[in-house]
Amino acid sequence: MAALRLLVVGGTRFVGRHLVAEALRRGHDVTLLTRGRTNPDLFPEAERLRGDRRQGGLELLRGRPFDAVFDTCGYFPAEVRALASTVAPSVGQLTFVSSISVYPQPVAPGTDESAAVEVLDGPVPESGEPGEAYGALKALCERAAEDELPGRVLHVRPGLVVGPHDPTDRFTYWPRRIAEGGPVLAAERSQPVQLIDARDLAAFMLDLSEAGRTGVFNATGPTRATTMEQVLTACVAASGSDAEPVWAGEAFLAEQGVESWSELPLWVPAEFAGFLQVDASRARAAGLRFRPLTETVADTLAWDATRPPAERVDLLARERERELLRALGV
Repeated sequence: MAALRLLVVGGTRFVGRHLVAEALRRGHDVTLLTRGRTNPDLFPEAERLRGDRRQGGLELLRGRPFDAVFDTCGYFPAEVRALASTVAPSVGQLTFVSSISVYPQPVAPGTDESAAVEVLDGPVPESGEPGEAYGALKALCERAAEDELPGRVLHVRPGLVVGPHDPTDRFTYWPRRIAEGGPVLAAERSQPVQLIDARDLAAFMLDLSEAGRTGVFNATGPTRATTMEQVLTACVAASGSDAEPVWAGEAFLAEQGVESWSELPLWVPAEFAGFLQVDASRARAAGLRFRPLTETVADTLAWDATRPPAERVDLLARERERELLRALGV
């Protein structure tokens, strides 16, 4: 297809980084609006506009025509509304990177795009850290974009996004820990897991944008139901380690005060497991595809090995893990 003029707000850290890389690979003309703080020398072949969207940087876009815009870093409705209103006269379509966190907890298994979204209780912040209001704010961001560009917005709601350049270490913890080998503390072998490689997410968003698609899509996977045991098996296969998961069980972890998700990555109590069982069939029907999990694990490990040691954060500290394993008699 003919090259498109694309604007990416953000684009040098994680999801946006993979989006820009894929867009350039496809031959599109890419313009980045960034603050210039993260990887400022990345993508020299793209046009770079340096500006903060929250401090007047959007004026750099006024009157400039683009076939499509991607907002990869909108967290507050005021900033999303400002971007959408600025580009509205001269853009064809906007893709907003939202989140399945827009659905109120606990999420029912099988929740699809028709489900109600979180409602913010209290005043709407315009800056700071979203915190517990993250999902409700993303829902308001979706509405703000649609208000300014009615019928021209593609809302993509990813689940857990993983792969190289993930700054959170939530998924990276597991390939790294499994690669070290030995007994590994884990929660429930049958717990469902959903995730999406950032590169697959980027390809999906570009596919839909190139086709001029709009509407709402849950974007997570893999195609078949996946358990935590299968995730750790893929980590063992990709790393070739002798790691042996020790399945502690939810009751033990709760008794020991282990924090789900933030301390033991990917673990969620059973009552919240629907968060990792949303219905993404609409996205799959629209072309969302997933690379093998072992490929994601291997590429994540290879990238992780290039990082300075200070950047690699084990959310469950090794001494804490050893303490818990000893309590299990391991």
